[in-house]
Amino acid sequence: MSTYSIKDLEQLSGIKAHTLRIWEQRYNLLMPKRTDTNIRYYDDADLKLILNVALLNDNGFKISKIAGMSFESIREEVVKLTDKSLTHDDQIHALTICMIEMDEERFDKVLSTNILKIGFEQTMLNIIYPFMSKIGVLWQTGAINPAQEHFMSNLIRQKLIVAIDAQVYKGGRKKFLLYLPDGEHHEISILFAAYLIKLKGHKVIYLGQSTPDDDLISVYNLVQPEYLLTVITTSPSPENVQEYIDTLAKRFSKSEIIVSGYQIVGQEIRFPKNVKALNYIRQIKEYLEQIDEILVER
Repeated sequence: MSTYSIKDLEQLSGIKAHTLRIWEQRYNLLMPKRTDTNIRYYDDADLKLILNVALLNDNGFKISKIAGMSFESIREEVVKLTDKSLTHDDQIHALTICMIEMDEERFDKVLSTNILKIGFEQTMLNIIYPFMSKIGVLWQTGAINPAQEHFMSNLIRQKLIVAIDAQVYKGGRKKFLLYLPDGEHHEISILFAAYLIKLKGHKVIYLGQSTPDDDLISVYNLVQPEYLLTVITTSPSPENVQEYIDTLAKRFSKSEIIVSGYQIVGQEIRFPKNVKALNYIRQIKEYLEQIDEILVER
């Protein structure tokens, strides 16, 4: 069982800690536990409750009414609300609840419904990425456990793979070799890049997670791509990123290299002429449009 501070509840629900304490005192909405050293904490049941309460409260339900409802009634109202709401914040909130509850069926339904209503690309850009940014911070601070993070990542990954497979390569255009460096396992961004590249009609050679250097070189020499794309989130480490970028530029000098990720954005890195840094992987769409303009001119 995970434990949470009131600050964790604030970050996950968006409700100020001061407000949560008032709700505790006035409505007995939460019942904090105490450690042997008298430090207040909350458990998984408290977190699930406050996430659901926050969503209802954001959509006009008065806290006095919510406090008188059973958890089952609250949950039913949340499901009704997220089924009909198109507000991005509501959908992100719904996904957070599903992740905390490890509710795969509901998580899948929320994703599928949004994909049908606003399309796969907009779902990724306006719902999945903000959701992942929120969860990423909480995971790093220990507010959620690795199992919950892996749970939601794998479900999103499945959706991405299905969307990528639906794009049929018709020949021609440019070749992109996509990979993650050895030791790098954060795959969502590079999968989304693969989807956007295939959507534009280009050829994608996808090597995936933790690609050994020798394998990358071998495949590169075989396919001779015009573009190489990678995302650096945790590996290589910050002190080794500059050396890694310089090595890529020299080793694959005949290709344009596209890099993004946490270890790239906002860091003091010198980029060689054949290396293009994207602040966000969503910028790949703009980059692809520039390539299309060049192809049309030719």
